Amino acid sequence: MKRRSLWAFLLCMTLLFLTACTPKPTQASLVGTDNPPDTITIWAWDENFNIKAANLAKAYYARTNPGVVVNVVSMAQTNIVSKLNTAFSASNYEGLPDIVLIEDYRIQNFLKSFPGELRDLSAIVNPDQFMDYKLRVMTDDGKVYGVPFDSGVAALFYRRDYIRQAGYTEEDMENLTWDRYIEIGKAVKEKTGKCMLTLDPSDLGQIRIMMQSAGAWYMKEDGESVNFTDNPALKAAIQTYGKMIDSGIALQISGWDPFVKAFQEGEVASVPSGCWAMSSIVQAEDQSGKWAVAPIPRMAEVPESINASSIGGGSWYVIDKSPGADLAVDFLSKTFASNDRLMNDLVKDISLVSTLKSAGSMENYSLPSAFFGGQKIYEDFAKWTEQIPPVNYGLYTYSMEDIIAESLQSIMQGVDMDEILKNAQTQARASIVNS
Repeated sequence: MKRRSLWAFLLCMTLLFLTACTPKPTQASLVGTDNPPDTITIWAWDENFNIKAANLAKAYYARTNPGVVVNVVSMAQTNIVSKLNTAFSASNYEGLPDIVLIEDYRIQNFLKSFPGELRDLSAIVNPDQFMDYKLRVMTDDGKVYGVPFDSGVAALFYRRDYIRQAGYTEEDMENLTWDRYIEIGKAVKEKTGKCMLTLDPSDLGQIRIMMQSAGAWYMKEDGESVNFTDNPALKAAIQTYGKMIDSGIALQISGWDPFVKAFQEGEVASVPSGCWAMSSIVQAEDQSGKWAVAPIPRMAEVPESINASSIGGGSWYVIDKSPGADLAVDFLSKTFASNDRLMNDLVKDISLVSTLKSAGSMENYSLPSAFFGGQKIYEDFAKWTEQIPPVNYGLYTYSMEDIIAESLQSIMQGVDMDEILKNAQTQARASIVNS
């Protein structure tokens, strides 16, 4: 064999040997291959709230970490949930972010169904610094997997001008029961022609508010056992919902846009909802000075029910197998997990009600709101947030709510509630077994 041919033969054999001995890339090594080093990608929804918050945190982080690139991606919440479920089910992490916002009602499903996929953040989250009700939803086996973000503290926003026309004062709106609220609503309807609130048959937010005010949920405390038939708070909430409809004080709507239109155009006298509704209320600038805020009503027939509750809210999580996971943890530790100045700015920029306990003493929390007649609304929100009863939302909030929504229609038509809930519980248990 000629020398040149021999060298070519040996080179070819060497390359074959190296190729055979080089380990093939694992799926984990392919995670986020489109991201260069020192890059973090964040997924969240809501351009006017969560995305703005992430971008402001990005600006804060850049002051001490100018070499890190932070990409904030806006995506519909349903798409985020779908992509995470698909990726975790297949152990295929390519294209996922490093940090993701997950709604409180959904997080237990991810923690229980996909253990190990989200990073343990216990080292950067001090439980003493955050509201207990918020921490409970992201804690599993003693480990904290998220950085608590916004409070979904419930509040009763109301038109003080309509209330006064009906013969009531701001003092009458404090420490309300739902029965008293309905009574005032009847007077408002009679004197002003306005409904007291909107109700959407496909959205049971009002029932969620009422249940959590009593420390109860669709599931028992273990988060896995269906709790329809032996749940006094659920039954009282359904009965109260029925009273609202029967009294004629509710404007029935369907969807977000009609909900917002109703109060922005003065069609209703109050909005019992989460504090996040405020950002839509204040857009009606011609109504400035006409609104006030009171604690959410309680259910008098349920001794555990108090004038404080929650609806909605999300928190920040790190994808454990993302290439930027360690950097993502550092980002969260220096921003949402501890930065009081950031939280103070977010009050002004996005009307954030933080679940960081120190937030209540920050400068912007004490500022009066001209829109709400000079009321120091953030001080009130902070106080009510501290009182929210913690519950375990479990894995199945939305599937349980679909079943309750169907049952509610039958109950509103006069079918016996106990019998309907018994059948609903059987259906709910079956759906869990088959899920």
